[in-house]
Amino acid sequence: MSDWSPETYSRFRGLRLRPALDLIARIGALPPGDLVDLGCGNGAVGPALRARFAGRRLVGIDASPAMLEAAAATGAYDALTGGDVAGWQPETPPALIFSNALLHWLPDHAALLHRLAGLLVPGGVLAVQMPRQHSAPSHRFLRDFAAEMFPDRFDFSHWQPPVAMPADYHRMLAPLGAVDVWQTDYVQRLEASAAGHPVRRFTEATAMRPFLDKMTEAEAATFAARYDAALAAAYPVEQDGGVLFPFRRLFFTLTV
Repeated sequence: MSDWSPETYSRFRGLRLRPALDLIARIGALPPGDLVDLGCGNGAVGPALRARFAGRRLVGIDASPAMLEAAAATGAYDALTGGDVAGWQPETPPALIFSNALLHWLPDHAALLHRLAGLLVPGGVLAVQMPRQHSAPSHRFLRDFAAEMFPDRFDFSHWQPPVAMPADYHRMLAPLGAVDVWQTDYVQRLEASAAGHPVRRFTEATAMRPFLDKMTEAEAATFAARYDAALAAAYPVEQDGGVLFPFRRLFFTLTV
């Protein structure tokens, strides 16, 4: 995909940060070792991790040069490293691997999570949050419309959900240590936008990116117009002018 846009991603900064803060609140005491923000993005979570675990070395890992530049500007990280997070290896075993809204982009979670857990020091924690929004209209419309409008580029006949059921992760992780899995539906209120339906403005920084990357500018405009119209029916404007956008997220912590 094209590089991420820190500015577009930050458009709903508070709504995107809240799940990360909720995850941080569920992490208990840690053994000695570094903190790793895996998929640190623009560094929004860095200050909260540093405040919660003061005195620790904080390392950010991300594949996006633009996001790493934004993360550096926060001043929260002791080190920032670019590269493929799927194959990342720490210099020394960390006490915490924290991953907020990243792992749903990666396949084979059973193997991936087993590998990440094995990188921790004894007593270390793997803390993960992933959107589990794939069946909601906001995400289903993207697949349906893309496959119908551009069948030469989009085929979802063998599509599988990127995030499994919560119980599946409990079964997956229980042999590795003490696991806590939960799921939260956030009812997000989005302000009206003159540039398109508010839900589209939310998804275009994340879920829409793989679709728009395969379209010309004209195709993307047609696609966005159809998406806006469908979103208006699925997420109507409330009496106060805003739009309510329920968003489901899955969380877990694993202490090894």
